[in-house]
Amino acid sequence: MELLRAVVLLSLALLANGRDTDLSRDSFPKGFVFGTASSAYQVEGNSLKYGRGPCIWDTFLKFPGATPDNATANVTVDEYHRYMDDVDSMVRVGFDAYRFSISWSRIFRNGIGRFNKDGVDYYHRLIDYMLANNITPYVVLYHYDLPEVLNNQYNGWLSPKVVPDFMAFADFCFKTYGNRVKNWFTINEPRMMAWHGYGDGFFAPGRCTGCRFGGNSATEPYIAGHHLILAHAAAVQVYRDKYQRRQNGTIGILLDFVWYEPLTYTVEDEYATHRAREFTLGWYMHPITFGHYPETMRKLVGSRLPNFTAEQSKLVQGSADIIGVNHYTTYYVRHHENLTHMSYATDWQAELLFERNGVPIGRQVTILKSHHQRNKGWARICDSCMNTLHSGVLEVAVRGALGVLQGGDAREEQVQGPLDPHRREWDRPVGQRHATHALYDTFRIDYFDQYLHELKRAIADGARVTGYFAWSLLDNFEWRMGFTSKFGLVYVDRKTFTRYPKDSTRWFRKVIKSEEY
Repeated sequence: MELLRAVVLLSLALLANGRDTDLSRDSFPKGFVFGTASSAYQVEGNSLKYGRGPCIWDTFLKFPGATPDNATANVTVDEYHRYMDDVDSMVRVGFDAYRFSISWSRIFRNGIGRFNKDGVDYYHRLIDYMLANNITPYVVLYHYDLPEVLNNQYNGWLSPKVVPDFMAFADFCFKTYGNRVKNWFTINEPRMMAWHGYGDGFFAPGRCTGCRFGGNSATEPYIAGHHLILAHAAAVQVYRDKYQRRQNGTIGILLDFVWYEPLTYTVEDEYATHRAREFTLGWYMHPITFGHYPETMRKLVGSRLPNFTAEQSKLVQGSADIIGVNHYTTYYVRHHENLTHMSYATDWQAELLFERNGVPIGRQVTILKSHHQRNKGWARICDSCMNTLHSGVLEVAVRGALGVLQGGDAREEQVQGPLDPHRREWDRPVGQRHATHALYDTFRIDYFDQYLHELKRAIADGARVTGYFAWSLLDNFEWRMGFTSKFGLVYVDRKTFTRYPKDSTRWFRKVIKSEEY
């Protein structure tokens, strides 16, 4: 089975800072892939043009206060028209690949039925231009942006009707683009969508107990999550049955994960840490490995957790050639039972903390280390993601990287295929908006330098890692943070849409291209 080659998301830089590094392509295995990433909703813009139908985020963002700056993604950074500029930037840095998503509602305005030729042609142009410039496409079929019409018709991911609709959309994409796309992911971060979309209402469609749009935080995250994994498995089956042999590609899913360490080495905190891992990565990885949910989840959630039928279990088990892990940060965990209300978040019976005895687990608003697990038969690949939101939500935890890379908890399930941790980013505080400040991103260079050294070390220790993804190429629309968070390695002037490479891109060019820019 072909191992996934992952990517790192960065851009070219205008100014060098004179930093020396012992990192180069020769530091990593032959064929190791460096690249960049985005998602359709965050970069394309033109959300209501060229035949695209609205998605759940378009509706969600109509309510004042959804983002700090009341921003929408109607225009964002206009990659729909400027994709050649962005691909050219990747070429100048020396990237090998670009991970992007396809907007379901740009292909099918109504979710199903007649396709939108303008949308289909846009992805043809993007893919063709990438290949003409030796940038390998890695395509994600779904990244948070369900067509609004399906949400209105049957409550979207809360209904089993979404499974055949997603399967039909995936089938169309395989048929239309699969002669050139050899690396597929079905869904990006199903846990984040299930919890934040249906558990705490932070993401579209904004459902939770007591939320404006209704919901039930104790049941709906599990229902949505169940349909997400069934939709993933159905799409994988279609690809394997109809396309994989002749198109010679791979397919998998992208899962989010943070590393957990016990606050104390008591039995209670050790088991709380295990529960945290089971309720996050295990929620999806365990069914893909074994065909059922983790025993810990089944015991604690009980009848609120849907069951797989025998047929569904067979469909789900083994439904990935590769698994991507978007890693965010590391937490301490201690046992804690919340008896005041019932929800996905309280079912873990765990409290997450950033410090022990007053000592932070890492430096706030800074780099995050990758997690690679060397479980049976799986290659782990890193994609970096610092999602700080300016408040110290995420912190540096270097030792967390090696925790996942080298096996972590022996009680965790073992998986039968390659895994690719896929998301790593670092945000700059809101105040630094002007290009002259944004370009000087020494903090980001420090992050990538440390991260790649840890990755290099893990590979030397035996981790099978074949590539690196990092988020994100551009300063783009960051969901609930609008444009107040800037994770990109290229600054975008939103008045002119001119792209300005930051210092980190020149540093990265030196590492991966081994020549001056």
